[in-house]
Amino acid sequence: MTQSNSFLGFVHRRRRGAELFLLVLSLLVGIGAYAAVGLGAEGQVPADIIGYGGWLAVLVVACHVVVRFFAPYADPVLLPIVAALNGLGLAVIYRLDLADGTTFARQQLVWMTIGVALFVATLVFLRDHRILQRFTYTSGLSAIVLLLLPMLPFIGVNKNGARIWINLGPVGMQPGEVAKVLLVIAFAGYLVMHRDALALAGRRILFIDLPRGRDLGPILAMWLVSLAILVFQRDLGSSLLFFGIFLTMLYVATERPGWLLVGGSLFLAGAFAGWRLFSHVQVRVEAWLDPFDDFYGSGNQIGESLFGMSWGGMLGRGLGQGSPFRIPFAESDFIIGAIGEELGLTGLMAVIMLYALIVERGLRTALVCRDAFGKLVACGLACVIALQVFVVIGGVTKLIPLTGLTTPFLSYGGSSLVANWVIIGLLLRISDQARRPVPNLSSATEAESESETTQVVNLR
Repeated sequence: MTQSNSFLGFVHRRRRGAELFLLVLSLLVGIGAYAAVGLGAEGQVPADIIGYGGWLAVLVVACHVVVRFFAPYADPVLLPIVAALNGLGLAVIYRLDLADGTTFARQQLVWMTIGVALFVATLVFLRDHRILQRFTYTSGLSAIVLLLLPMLPFIGVNKNGARIWINLGPVGMQPGEVAKVLLVIAFAGYLVMHRDALALAGRRILFIDLPRGRDLGPILAMWLVSLAILVFQRDLGSSLLFFGIFLTMLYVATERPGWLLVGGSLFLAGAFAGWRLFSHVQVRVEAWLDPFDDFYGSGNQIGESLFGMSWGGMLGRGLGQGSPFRIPFAESDFIIGAIGEELGLTGLMAVIMLYALIVERGLRTALVCRDAFGKLVACGLACVIALQVFVVIGGVTKLIPLTGLTTPFLSYGGSSLVANWVIIGLLLRISDQARRPVPNLSSATEAESESETTQVVNLR
C-alpha cells in the first residue's frame, strides 16, 4: 500500500516549482524584449523599464500564487507560455508606438491587468468546472445575444468594414470574443446530452458512415449562424472560427468522420456562395491571389507584410531596427508580420511552437480529464486557440485569405486578451481536476473493515 501511494504521488506531482522557474524565464523574455526595443529604436533602455517590469512581475507572480493555492495540480506549462507571449506582444506593440506616436502598449497593459483579474476570479470562484454544464442553454442564449449586439443601433459600430464592435460609453469591445467562450460551454453541454443520438450511423458511402438526415439539424443551424455573421457583420474570421469549433467538437464527441465530410461540404458551399455574392469577400480573395496587383489599395497590407518578412530573413533585423510600422494595423491584425521582420523566421517559428504547446497541453488535459463535459470543454478551448492562430498566420503568410482575427495574447485588443486569459483559467481549472490524485478507496475500505472488526471484538 505504501508503494502504491508513493507511485500515485510521483505521477500526480504538483510541479509548482517548475512553473515558477518557467515564469522567471517568461519574464526575462517580456522585459528583455521591452529593453531591446528601446535600445534598437532609441539607443537607450526605456525610462519606465523598472515600473513596467515591476508591474509585469506583479501580475505574473499573482497568477502563480493563485494557481498554487487554488489549482495546485494544474498544468505547470500553460501559464509561463502565456506570460511569455503576452510580454513579447507588449514589447512589439511598444515598438510600433515609438514609430507611430501612439500609446497602444500602455492600454494593452491595462487590458492585461483586467485579463489577469478575471483569470484569478475564474480559479477562485469556479472550484469545479462541471458546474458549468448546468448553464448549457443559458450560455448558448447569452452567446447569441452577444453576437446580435453589434447589429443594434446606437451601440453597434462599424470598424474597418466589419460590424463586430459595440461602444458602451467610452469603452469599446467585441462581444464575439466573449461569445466564443460561452459557445464552447454550450456546445460541450449539448453534445454530452445528445452524443449517443448524433453518433448513430446513417448511409455508408465510400467506407464512411454519414450521419442520419434527422440528426443534421444542429450542424445546419450552426452553418446558418456562421453565414449570418458573414452576411450581416461582414466578419469572415468569426464566421470561420465558430463553425470550425462546433465541427471539431462534434467530431470529437461522436468519433464519426462523416460529420467532417458533411461539415466540410457545407463550409465549401458557404465559402463559394460568400465569394460569389459579397463584394467584401471578393476583395479579400483578390488580395490573397495577387496582392501586388493593387499594392497601394487592397493588397497593401499583405504586400508590406510579405516584404517585411522577406527583409527579416532567418534571424530578423533586430527589435526596434526594422520598419514594421509600414504595415497597416501591424499592432493588431498583422503583428505576426512585425515579429517576422524584426525576429526573423527563427523568432516566428519559436512563437508558433509556443502556440503549438498551448494547444498540446489543452488536448492533453482533455485526454486525462475524467468527465465527458470537461473533455469537450478542454478540447473546444484548445481548438479555439489552434483555429485562431492558423487563420491569422495563414492570412499573414498568404496561405489563405485574410480574415481579420487577432493573434491570441500578442495582438492589441482588449476583448481578445481578456477572453483568452479566461480560456487559460478554464484550462487550468480542468487540468487541476484531471491531474488531482484519485482518492485511495482501498485504504478507506481497509480502515472501515478494521473498525468493524474492532467493534465486533469489543462486543464479544
